[in-house]
Amino acid sequence: MRLYVLLTQSACRLDIVEAAMQVIRGGADVVQVREKELPDREIASLARTLRKITADAGVRLIINDRPDIAALVGADGCHLGQDDLPISAARKVLRPGQIVGVSTHSMEQALEAVARGADYIGIGPVYPTETKGYERGIGRDTVARVAEAVRIPVVAIGGITLERVPGLVRGMPGDRFGIAVCSAILGADDIEAAAAAFRAAMDSCLGRVVL
Repeated sequence: MRLYVLLTQSACRLDIVEAAMQVIRGGADVVQVREKELPDREIASLARTLRKITADAGVRLIINDRPDIAALVGADGCHLGQDDLPISAARKVLRPGQIVGVSTHSMEQALEAVARGADYIGIGPVYPTETKGYERGIGRDTVARVAEAVRIPVVAIGGITLERVPGLVRGMPGDRFGIAVCSAILGADDIEAAAAAFRAAMDSCLGRVVL
């Protein structure tokens, strides 16, 4: 989960499916469908389309908030917020082998998510971000402490720009640390190039992944 891109049409300069193909070509290894306002039928249809694209590319597909849709389309898993279903309830809906990620905002929440069986955690917002109305971020030091304390993949999120990547990423555990990005990639004039730049920065700081 080195470059995790959150897909939402409101942040895309292009159609969301075309944007997904571009971020995959640019080096994203996880994409998340994050559409909170669409009707269920449209989310499911979009997820089915992206499942085919991501499966062909060998990229993970995660569905935000909705384990039922993740199970329906055969996604790789779902992502839960602090106010969403508990992990145990989501697993009752998901298929065997599908993973569960959890958004966390502190060390305490991160450790609780691990204890409850999360497969990976999101941690943030690292920096102030307008996306969720955070005027202050939790800071790089908190992210580093969480990454050191847990032994599952950690994905930093919130206000991450290309310029901030080196300062955030250097010294993190390269085998299980990633970043989640939305508007800094989806709002770029060239989405594929933006994704490629983020991926190159991650690989430069953490070492290239050998497949």
